[in-house]
Amino acid sequence: MDSLTQIALGSCVAAACVPARQRRQAALVGAVLGTLPDLDVFMDYGDPVANFTMHRGFSHSLGVLAIAAFIIWFVLKNWSPVRKASGRWFAAILLALLTHPLLDAHTAYGTQLFWPADWTPVSWATIFIIDPLYTILLLAGLLAVMIRPASRAAGIWLAVALVSSSLYLGWSWTAKAIVTRNARAGLEEMGVHGAQLFITPTPFNTLLWSVVARTEGGHFEGLDSLVSKNRAIDFVFHPSHDELLLATGNFPAVKRLVWFSGGFVAADIEEDRLVISDLRMGRHPDYVFRNAVARRGNPHWQEIEPERLKTVFSTRQLKTLWENFQRDQVGIGPRAP
Repeated sequence: MDSLTQIALGSCVAAACVPARQRRQAALVGAVLGTLPDLDVFMDYGDPVANFTMHRGFSHSLGVLAIAAFIIWFVLKNWSPVRKASGRWFAAILLALLTHPLLDAHTAYGTQLFWPADWTPVSWATIFIIDPLYTILLLAGLLAVMIRPASRAAGIWLAVALVSSSLYLGWSWTAKAIVTRNARAGLEEMGVHGAQLFITPTPFNTLLWSVVARTEGGHFEGLDSLVSKNRAIDFVFHPSHDELLLATGNFPAVKRLVWFSGGFVAADIEEDRLVISDLRMGRHPDYVFRNAVARRGNPHWQEIEPERLKTVFSTRQLKTLWENFQRDQVGIGPRAP
């Protein structure tokens, strides 16, 4: 999630753990700890693919952060507030750290919760990386704590903020389940069986969802709105050079991208280069993460230094999504892909 949300979450969680008179101090500590795992963005792992796939790695590991929580608590144990409520401050530090990767795992990017285990990163994809409603709920609680930290009203606002934001996350799981069921039904009607699905909300909301169905030779894309009077999803198929994924499967960059995305990638040829696109973020053809990883050789593809390709983002995507959302509300006409 974005830094503001992580600051608000870390602050609220930490403040809720400690005695009322220590809430403001805990909120400040929680704000720092809530952003601490993302400092890995300043690390250079050598190439764009490594930087992309190693972000949210060791610094987001639940095991690593649990150890870090103990070390931080041990360092602070002689600080007056911590000394007066040692156990509650340990809980504040631990939860401020652990809630960061757990929230990140709700986004599409993927989070290596169990590093150093070489498992596919966790990507529940139930909430967009920036969701104003979720953030506002937490900011309300944080604001109350900063203004009158020891007051009964601040405690109530804090509890409401944490409960309501958690309920909102719960709603996002319910919404995804509804969209998943609708997507599977639509694909079955099209005669598409056994497709691997990746479903995630479109920017800034949990009402309009993007559906990717990965099949042999390509993928289907569609949109599903929970407020639509017509729940049929208009799927559009986009081909992929999957044979090139097999031919270059031993290249470290290709292997890493396929692993990181859980197989939700597309392979295209651009200017005699093999370009791998992560299908989970963005929509065709404007995917957020596109990397050139190989060049056509004679007769085989040759590995090259990975190159992150620029994404030409325009307001077209948001305009298309908004038009779909409005059209779905009144049930007029088919939805654009």
